Amino acid sequence: MRKLRVLHCLETVGSGGVEQLKLIKARQLDKNRYEQALICTQAIGSLPAEFARADCPVHEIGVFSNIFDFERYARAHRVVREFKPDIIHGAVYEGVATAAITGTWARVPAIIGEETSDPVGRRLRGHLLYRTLAALTHQMVAVSPSVRDYLVHGIKIPKNRVTLINNCAMEPPAATAEEMRLVRGLLNIKPDDVIIGCCCRLFDEHKRVSDLIKAFARVHALEPKSKLLIVGDGPDKTKLCALAGELGIAEHVFFVGYQGNTRPFFEVMDIFALASAYEGLPVALLEAMFARLPVVATRVSGIPSVVTSEAGFLVSPKAPDELADKLLVLIGDPALRKSMGEAGLQVARASFSADRYVREFDELYQSVAAERLRVRFASR
Repeated sequence: MRKLRVLHCLETVGSGGVEQLKLIKARQLDKNRYEQALICTQAIGSLPAEFARADCPVHEIGVFSNIFDFERYARAHRVVREFKPDIIHGAVYEGVATAAITGTWARVPAIIGEETSDPVGRRLRGHLLYRTLAALTHQMVAVSPSVRDYLVHGIKIPKNRVTLINNCAMEPPAATAEEMRLVRGLLNIKPDDVIIGCCCRLFDEHKRVSDLIKAFARVHALEPKSKLLIVGDGPDKTKLCALAGELGIAEHVFFVGYQGNTRPFFEVMDIFALASAYEGLPVALLEAMFARLPVVATRVSGIPSVVTSEAGFLVSPKAPDELADKLLVLIGDPALRKSMGEAGLQVARASFSADRYVREFDELYQSVAAERLRVRFASR
C-alpha cells in the first residue's frame, strides 16, 4: 500500500511546544505507512536537525509580511508540487493560512487546520479571517476542550468538522547523575533550597512571566531559601531580567535560556508555575506533571482540563498576589507537594501520553484521507 504523504505547515520551527508536537508525529507515526515533510517560515536552533533525523525534511518559505503575502504562498506551492501530499496540515495562525490557501490552490485532497490556543486577545477581524481560513479546511483539530468550544461556538465551525485531540508530552527517562550535578552546580542549589520553576517562551503578553517574577518577589521576602528558575528564551528576556533587578531579586532568579534537554531542569524544581494570560494546552505543563511536580497555574483556556485539585492549584490570570499565596502554601508543605506531584503524574500518564496522541492523529489522517478519496470518486 502506498504511503500516506503528510505535509505539515508551521510558522517558526524553534523551541515551542507546537513544533515539539510535530516532531513527536514525525518520529512516531509508522514510517511504513507515512511520509512526512514540513513547511515553515523560518527554522532556527537545533529542532530542524531533529526533524531531518526523523526523515521529515524542513522547507523554509520566509517570514510573512502579512497574511496576504503571495510570495510565501507561491514558495509553499512549489513545495506542494514537488512533495505531492495527500494531506496538508497547518497549525498556528500562519500555518493554518499556509495549509488552507496553498492546499486549496494546489488541490491537495485533504486540508487540516489546527487551533493551538484559545485566542483571548484576537480582534474581530482576526476571528473573521480565521473563520474564512477554517472554511477552506476539511477538518479542524482542537488541542483542548476550550479550544474546541472556540471553534464550534466562537467562530461557528460545524461540530462534525472539529476533532478534539488533546496535546501530549513525552515521558523522558530520568536525568543522569552527571546531568543533575551540572544543573545543581549551575544554579548553586543548596539542600534546603526550594526551586520554583517555569519553562516557556519569553513572550510576556502571552506567558506573563512578569507576573511570576512579581509573585516571586513577595515569596522570596517571606521564604529566603526560595529560588526562581526560568527555562526558555524569547523577545522579552531583557525586559524580564530588568524587572528582576528592579525588584531586588536578580541574584535569586535564574534565566537559563533555551534547553534542548529540559529533564534535569524539571528534576531540580520543587514546584512548577505558569502565569499565562491565555493558552491552548501547554506542553511544558504536561512535562512538569510527568516530572512529578505540583503545579500552580492560571485558570485559563485548557489548563483547568488538566490541573485537577489533587494535582495543583489554579489562580486568576494577571494576579501575582494570588499566585504568591499558593506558592507559599506549597513551599510550607512538602507532603502536599509530593502528593500533588504523584497525582499529576497519574493524570499525565492516563490522558496525555505521546502514544495516545500519535494513535489519535493516525486515526484522523486515515479517516480524512479515506473520506476525501470517497468524495473524489463520487464526484467523477
